[in-house]
Amino acid sequence: MMTSTINAADQLTAVCDTLADPATVEPSPDGRTRPQSLAGGAVGIALLHIERAVSGQGDKALAHRWIRAAASEPVSIGRNADPFHGAPALAFMLHTARALGGYRRAYTRLNDATITLTRQRLAAAHARIDQREPLPMHEFDLVHGLTGLGLYLLHAHPDHPLSSGVVGYLTRITEPLGDGTGLPPWWMSSGLAGTPHPKFPEGHGNLGVAHGISAVIALLAYAILHGHDTPAANDALAALTRWTDAHRQDDDAGVWWPGHVTAGSDPTRHRPSWCYGTAGTARAQQLAGIAQNDTTRQQHAENAMLAALRDTTQHDRLDGIGLCHGKAGLLQSACRMTADSTDRDRSAQLAALIPGLAAELAAQLAADNHDVPELLDGTAGAALALHTVTTGTPATSWDAFLALS
Repeated sequence: MMTSTINAADQLTAVCDTLADPATVEPSPDGRTRPQSLAGGAVGIALLHIERAVSGQGDKALAHRWIRAAASEPVSIGRNADPFHGAPALAFMLHTARALGGYRRAYTRLNDATITLTRQRLAAAHARIDQREPLPMHEFDLVHGLTGLGLYLLHAHPDHPLSSGVVGYLTRITEPLGDGTGLPPWWMSSGLAGTPHPKFPEGHGNLGVAHGISAVIALLAYAILHGHDTPAANDALAALTRWTDAHRQDDDAGVWWPGHVTAGSDPTRHRPSWCYGTAGTARAQQLAGIAQNDTTRQQHAENAMLAALRDTTQHDRLDGIGLCHGKAGLLQSACRMTADSTDRDRSAQLAALIPGLAAELAAQLAADNHDVPELLDGTAGAALALHTVTTGTPATSWDAFLALS
C-alpha cells in the first residue's frame, strides 16, 4: 500500500512539473488542443492545477496561469460550443475554480452564454420529440449534448429552472415515439459516431457513458439525490435501468454490460474503460442504485468493478493512461465507487485493490515520458486520478464532466 502511494505521488509531482507552462499545449489544426478545449486543451489541464490548488497540494499562481491561458482566445458560443468546448467548458472550469476567488464577471458572462445555449438546444430537442423523430446522439450525449450541459447546471445551479428543464427533457427521451419498431425511444438510428454507418443498418442502443444512456442514468440519479426527486425522474430512471438490466451479463469473469447493442447480435464485452466499459457503466449503475434505494443494483455495480480490478487481463486491454480509454478512468471510477459504497465489506475489497491499479498507472506514466499532456487521453487526466488516490477524495467536483460525481 505505502509503496504504491509513494510511486503515485512521485509521478503526480513529475507530471505537474512538466505541465507548468501553458505553451506545452499548442493549438492543433483539428481544434482538439485549442485553449478552450476541455478534452485536449488548456481548459482541461487547468482543472488539474485547480484541483491541486484547492486541495492545498498545488500552486494557486500556477492554476491562475492556466485559467488565463484557457481564456486566451475568443470564446465559442455558437454551434461548435458544447460541454467539452467553448463557453460551457470554460464556465465549468471557472465554477470548479470558485474557491480560488476572482473571475466573477468572466464567470457570469460564460454562465449566461451557457444558459442561453442550453435553452436553445432544449427548445430544439422538445420540437424534435413533438415531431416524433428519432433521437440523435449529439442532442443528448455527455460530450456534445444536453446531458453534459445538464450536469454542469445541476452542479453549478441546482435550483435554477433550467436544471429542472434539462431533467424534464431527459425524462421525455424515455417516452415511446409510437414508431412501431418495438425499439426503445433512446435507440439511435446511427453508428457509434452518431452518423449513419453500413455496419449499423438498424442503428444501435448505446450503454456507454461518453455517448450513451449510462450518462443519462448518472444524471437522473444525481438529480434525484439533489433536489429533483420527481415522479417523472424516477419513472425515467426506472425505465432506463430496466433496459440496462436486460443487457447485463454475468459470467465466470464477473458482472458486465456491453458498450452497445444491435438488433440480432450477441453482446460483446468492452474493455473496462470509462467511455464504454465497466468503469463508467458500473459507476452509473451504483448511483442509480443509491437513488433508487436498490442495494441489489449497487451490489451488481460494485461486483462489476471488483471483477475489473481483479482481472489483470482486463487492465491490459486498456489503451494507455487516460481517463477516456485508459487506466486513469478505471482508477477514478473505482475511487468514487469505493467512497460511495454502502456495503462495508465490498468497500474494503475495492479499497484494497486501488493501490495496485494506481501503481500500474504510475509505472505506465513513467514509461510514457509525459508526452501527451491533455486531460481526456493524456497525463493531466492520469495525474488527477493519482491525485485522488494520494489525497483520499477530490477537493472539487472536477470529474463531473465524466458523470462520475
